[in-house]
Amino acid sequence: MFLITFCMIFAECLSIPLKARAQVELQSPSVILMERSTGKVIYEKNADERRSPASITKIMTLLITLEAVQAGKADLQEEVLVSEHAASMGGSQVYLAQGEVQTLDTMLKCIAVASGNDASVAVAEHIAGSEEAFVKMMNDKAQTLGMTGTHFVDCCGLSDSDDHYVTARDVAIMSRELTTQCPEIFHYSKIWMEDFTHVTRQGSNTFTLCSTNKLLKRYPYCTGLKTGSTQKAKYCISATASRDGIDLIAVVMGAPDPKIRFSEAQTLLTYGYGICKLYKDEEPLELPKLVVRNALEQEVEITPDGTFSYLDIENLPFDEIERSLELPEEAQAPIHAGDIAGYAVYTLHGAELGRLPILYQTDIEEAGFGDYLIYALKALLFS
Repeated sequence: MFLITFCMIFAECLSIPLKARAQVELQSPSVILMERSTGKVIYEKNADERRSPASITKIMTLLITLEAVQAGKADLQEEVLVSEHAASMGGSQVYLAQGEVQTLDTMLKCIAVASGNDASVAVAEHIAGSEEAFVKMMNDKAQTLGMTGTHFVDCCGLSDSDDHYVTARDVAIMSRELTTQCPEIFHYSKIWMEDFTHVTRQGSNTFTLCSTNKLLKRYPYCTGLKTGSTQKAKYCISATASRDGIDLIAVVMGAPDPKIRFSEAQTLLTYGYGICKLYKDEEPLELPKLVVRNALEQEVEITPDGTFSYLDIENLPFDEIERSLELPEEAQAPIHAGDIAGYAVYTLHGAELGRLPILYQTDIEEAGFGDYLIYALKALLFS
């Protein structure tokens, strides 16, 4: 399923016209603007340049953690123990003490809201057993997502190693994956301020988490996502926003100061909403069952792989878009659930806008002579 989605992302990543690109002037050396549902790139500047990511590294940390929760390998209410290593983290932190225990839910708030390096390492150790093992999971996920310009050496972005790098395009890709596959992230990324309680041997005290993302207050459509800054990385942000049914991701890397980081992210988002219109096919597809050959099952059900979306920057007449089906007359066993059976094809005035995969719903094994013999004997005995 992921490979299908990933291929569609790259099929949709088309450059915008030069005249439109010239309307955006930015100081930051590397930026990209992407529409979330289609993965289409609206604007980019040096988007494949490798740069130090600082704390936007934590986008991948949040993705790995929330995927573990979705898979039942972790629970938001389970307790996370803070190790000596986690408590020793410098940079942005929430001052967790060695031996302190917090729920995974609270730790996620500490990461997403206050960018706590100590919380990131504690969660990494909790999920994978060690930060090193967790970082391997991060790099494996990056490879799976096709993030070819990325390599992580830690889970929080504190490292200034030349081996710790991402590109703006890759940040947009992992931001899209996080917000699409784990929409519960917005429960955390929209928090502006919230208290939690430290409980240690020395007693308990209240700590206030304050969001590092000033766009939450400055830009009314902002929904997240993550900031980052170090002397090497300068100032970075992956900003998400939602307006009129369109979700955008603006990535700014290497901004010279924090004000420019936020203002240029807002400039990108405003620009995107000024030129974009999103087509979504809300009409249900009426799909037939396909006849199956070489199997005991006579038919197999098929289903669309989500909803077709098309991002328009040319003011196309959406009411003239046509939809057709490309399906085989029959299916041949063996069949694997999730494999592509065909496509719904979308065209405008004869030009193809895109296609939505149609998938097999169930596994069907190829039948042999023995299978047919047993089937015939059962039919005779129970008829």
